[in-house]
Amino acid sequence: MVPTEYYVALSAVIFTIGAVGVLTRKSAIMVFLCVELMLNAANLALVSFARQWANVDAALALSGQTAVFIILAIAAAEVAVGLGILVAIFRYRASTEIDSMAEVRL
Repeated sequence: MVPTEYYVALSAVIFTIGAVGVLTRKSAIMVFLCVELMLNAANLALVSFARQWANVDAALALSGQTAVFIILAIAAAEVAVGLGILVAIFRYRASTEIDSMAEVRL
């Protein structure tokens, strides 16, 4: 069985990659993808902690997995709304670069 620390370390690496991507990318689509990467890293950490506590208390393990499902639903809604806004901005500006969207006046 793989120790929980390995999952948490992998989660930290994935979260760091996502954070660096958010801070360095200029395309709004890439920023959305990096935010999703960060949310999935948090989900991996939650599932690994839930797996660790499954032997102690089944209710704690179930609550960790429930939190993951809630985060996934919020992430899906965020992507749907964000991409809708991005498509609307792209129609007017013909660009998805964040620097050119400093003033969002349509």
